[in-house]
Amino acid sequence: MKRIGILTSGGDAPGMNACIRAAVRTALAHDLVIVGIRRGYTGLIAGDTVPLDRKAIRNTIHLGGTILETSRNKDFYTREGRLRAAAAIERMGLDGVILIGGEGTFHGATLLAADTDTAALVGVPGSIDNDVYGTDYCIGFDTAANCAVQAIDRIRDTARSHERLFFIEVMGRTAGFLALESGIAGGAEELVIPEEEVSIDRISDRIREGFIVGKKSAIVVVAEGEAPGISFRIAREVGERLAFDSRVVVLGHLQRGGPPTMRDRVLGSLLGVAAIEALLEGRSGCMVGERGGDLTCTPLEDTWQKKKPLDEDLVRIFSFLSE
Repeated sequence: MKRIGILTSGGDAPGMNACIRAAVRTALAHDLVIVGIRRGYTGLIAGDTVPLDRKAIRNTIHLGGTILETSRNKDFYTREGRLRAAAAIERMGLDGVILIGGEGTFHGATLLAADTDTAALVGVPGSIDNDVYGTDYCIGFDTAANCAVQAIDRIRDTARSHERLFFIEVMGRTAGFLALESGIAGGAEELVIPEEEVSIDRISDRIREGFIVGKKSAIVVVAEGEAPGISFRIAREVGERLAFDSRVVVLGHLQRGGPPTMRDRVLGSLLGVAAIEALLEGRSGCMVGERGGDLTCTPLEDTWQKKKPLDEDLVRIFSFLSE
């Protein structure tokens, strides 16, 4: 192992730069050459690289987004596109590639590994949705969750002042991790997550019960589901049943940006080092993660083929914490 490439793919997540920084410093400490691959798989196919040294990653640990930029590339899901990527890896002389991203990134890496063995591939989970199997937390989740909680806290002031019902929509297309944990931390009255069927009657009944016991406002945290904007339909239907004034706030991409929290900086640093060490140990086709406080390696195919479950205890306690 002499020359390594590193890329970020899919949605950006706060803490990715901390991971890049840690990987670069660890690689240099082991006398390895490391290059950045710009714009994710798009840059991999094009062989678009930038040299990485201590100067390149200086003063980046506090930055959101990714200094290497990112993209989603449909060509990578074709064999022709992956073979072009494999040829680029060979031209760049890479012995290993570190891929920071989520399920889509690791799906693509699994297919690449099946088509070619030009370089060792090691993944690092970076996703604000926190839906990657094989790790308790993904880089970026903590920052996004804290962003959502701060929004809930601010909106609660207005909800209480005007005696209103607010629906706050957070990201989470197929998983409710962000909605669940921010809902608990923000003291939400109700929750809508992809793992459970939406019940307008249940939401309405629970909010009505709160009003009966003296509440004058309420907050519902909604995971966006298949398409952003689901909160508007839910708010309209619940508002009609309760005859109560409601408002909708869609946080959207606001949750992606901004400086990473301490937790995401530490997690990104830990996994960046672990990825380099995995390559030095001869590992390939795996993702480094943290489970129960321990570093783990999970086969890449498991990271997107297996469904990561919500924490059952958190789901269980929400019902009575929200009363």
